[in-house]
Amino acid sequence: MDLKYSRAGMLSIVVDALCANSIPDVLIVPVGISYDRIIEGNYNSEQLGKPKKNESLWGIACGVFRMLRKNYGCVRVDFTQPFSLKEYLDTQRSRHLQASLTLEQILLPTIVAAQYEDEDHLNSRDLSDEPWRRQVIANLAKHVLFTASKSSAIMSTHIVACLLLYRHRQGVLLSKLVEDFFNMKEEILSRDFDLGFSGNSEDVVMHALSLLGNCVNVTSTNRNTEFIIAPSNTVPALFELNFYSNGLFHVFIADAIIACSSLSLLKEQSATSVSGQNSSSRLLSQERLIRRAAGLSHFLSNEVAVALPCQTLYQVFHDAITRLIEYGVLIVAEEELSPSDEPWPKKFPEALAWRSDEEDEDSDFGDEQRDRYLKVSPSAEHQEFYTFLQRILTPVMEAYSGAAIFVHSLSSPMSEREYTHKLFKYLLTRTERGVAAYGESATHYLVKNTVRTFKELGVLKERREGVVCRLELSSTFLPQANRNKLLQYILGFSLL
Repeated sequence: MDLKYSRAGMLSIVVDALCANSIPDVLIVPVGISYDRIIEGNYNSEQLGKPKKNESLWGIACGVFRMLRKNYGCVRVDFTQPFSLKEYLDTQRSRHLQASLTLEQILLPTIVAAQYEDEDHLNSRDLSDEPWRRQVIANLAKHVLFTASKSSAIMSTHIVACLLLYRHRQGVLLSKLVEDFFNMKEEILSRDFDLGFSGNSEDVVMHALSLLGNCVNVTSTNRNTEFIIAPSNTVPALFELNFYSNGLFHVFIADAIIACSSLSLLKEQSATSVSGQNSSSRLLSQERLIRRAAGLSHFLSNEVAVALPCQTLYQVFHDAITRLIEYGVLIVAEEELSPSDEPWPKKFPEALAWRSDEEDEDSDFGDEQRDRYLKVSPSAEHQEFYTFLQRILTPVMEAYSGAAIFVHSLSSPMSEREYTHKLFKYLLTRTERGVAAYGESATHYLVKNTVRTFKELGVLKERREGVVCRLELSSTFLPQANRNKLLQYILGFSLL
């Protein structure tokens, strides 16, 4: 889920060569790679924060020998449609690319309820050559990774791990797991994603369980006629299952953000409700819901890409809401609301850049759809899917809430490396002691992303002392009240 692009440097070299007319054109081919099983030792060592060992000829030989003795299943490689870099750059120029608002400018007013203004930035609609170049390369990297992710096949281990972690964490009968596997497979296909396996669902599930190995516990019932499957609670097992489960992250992310955003709005209503309030208090304004979802997607921009750079968040989340309405998870409220009954005002305070000027001028969405009200279906079946969507994001939100708690301990400046290490130890200790509801929230890549996000949000700022760069709390978050607001903002989206 780490979306800071390690290959952006390579892309910049290619872009510069094309802009300098050193080459006539380049075809870029996004490639999606999916694994049935990873080499768990390497992955878990990295996520446990252990330094990488220097490669040696003997070590490589031993590694190859170990691999040959184990079954690692299949690797699926998918090549997407090549696209011309020259045409891409021409399109970017024709769109009059604008500088993006920073995460701090987008979310800070919402979190701490303070006005953030940068008139010079907001009024500047034209980019000079260098900022334009950086923006284009960033958008290109997002485009490539989003397309590659979209094309990646879903493997059987991805589905089984996701079901065990976020639908049946306490264990499930094998027959029920097979049933849910089949339903999940059909759901993935209906969303136009490809599968990296075929065959009878029961056989595929058994194959996936054999590949997951020590990550799952299998016990027999009293009559020995059925087996109970449960995820192992060890830290390495949770980290590895989380890796496989992330293979489904991009399939459900838009729906999951809507589900968590609706939870946030409902919590907000409950906190401000008074006895005797009318039934409209449980209704959700679609406009406000999309705005809340846009804020969460910006907050999680280091974790997952919700849309292509050329897409608007409004379009993506409108489609997600439409899909959840078709499923019956969300219901369009039929009650006529008088102005005095409206739960929220017509104008909303969130300062979010979530809809383009072009979309405002010429939109396919009518005012009646933008202003309609929704409610969550009370049926058990729909509630189960609604909760499943929220649970997909809960480990991520738990990592960020843990980071928001830990930031209180930053009493003096320290290097980013030292701060990241201490934060990781704090979250890992919570996991090992069973304090964390989701142990996979302590993976090292999540820890690094929380630090990066807090820097971009303006919670942490860098201060140079000679050649050393240290992190300290920004002036905005020195007051404990604002740090508490940050924590409450994060917890609002979570089942924790």
